Amino acid sequence: MNKPPEPKLEHICDLTVELDPICEMGMGRAGRRRIIPIVGGTVQGPRLNGRILNLGADWQTIFADGLAELDTRYAIETNDGATIEIVNYGYRHGPPEVISALARGEAVATDDYYMRTHARLETGDSRYDWVNRTLFVGSGARFAEKVVVTLYAIG
Repeated sequence: MNKPPEPKLEHICDLTVELDPICEMGMGRAGRRRIIPIVGGTVQGPRLNGRILNLGADWQTIFADGLAELDTRYAIETNDGATIEIVNYGYRHGPPEVISALARGEAVATDDYYMRTHARLETGDSRYDWVNRTLFVGSGARFAEKVVVTLYAIG
């Protein structure tokens, strides 16, 4: 019997996602709800390059234990004119003092907390059809007015 192949990660791009101020919604059924508008940014990497369009948002739920559930939807315009939708879902958590520092916009070492995502990309542009058939994971970092996600294809 053959063993399934071990997945390999291929660096696709780094997303620098610019954010507007947080819109606090208050308590929802599962935790504190908030919306963080996505207003732009850049895409740079070996397979994707372009800009993040001024649309979309991160609809977050913050649970009682401090876990942030990240649920984003936005779009990329590549340098050669393709539009690619990205739906990115993940978690951010860490020690309470680290998460509090992040919330205040302070610089925090990225290895002091966990921020990981899985993403689905979709486009109708045949030049980028490969994104429609690929699974992606990301490793992220939160800063005062932006998020940086390094996106990898799972091969």
